[in-house]
Amino acid sequence: MSSADIHYLPEEPAHDAEIELINEEAFGPGRFTRAAYKIREGGPHDRALSFVAVHQNQVIASVRMTWIAAGEGRALLLGPLAVRPAFKSIGIGRKLVAIAVEAAREAGAGSVVLVGDAPYYGPLGFQKIPNGQLSMPRPVDAERLLAAELQKGAVATLKGDVTHAALAR
Repeated sequence: MSSADIHYLPEEPAHDAEIELINEEAFGPGRFTRAAYKIREGGPHDRALSFVAVHQNQVIASVRMTWIAAGEGRALLLGPLAVRPAFKSIGIGRKLVAIAVEAAREAGAGSVVLVGDAPYYGPLGFQKIPNGQLSMPRPVDAERLLAAELQKGAVATLKGDVTHAALAR
């Protein structure tokens, strides 16, 4: 298989069932207890900024973006990002992240936040958020709370409790 055999497309409602299976396969039932999942319970993700990778008409990977609020700041929460095992380690996840971050930039987002591993996301423009700046609704390893700043000073505006933007006052 070559990278030319993989197509990257905006997420559509018709992809939902396949995306759910990919996330179940990648994260198992424990995904419902994670902090990011709790935030996503507050409202829908932004389909216009969420993408899938397709191979032979089958969704093989997905990344979703959800608008969040923390204090006066607004940002996008990246995730879940999941790739089917047979397609891992060939750059599909990184490509989806790059596409989603560029779409966020074009949409005027100031930053993109995620909970993930710095060695993976660091080369994609993500840096650790200072300890204590954000409070997630469930426990999160502070070393894994990362952000890509798309507009100067945007990450600094994110302070306090993180919630779905639809729930922000």
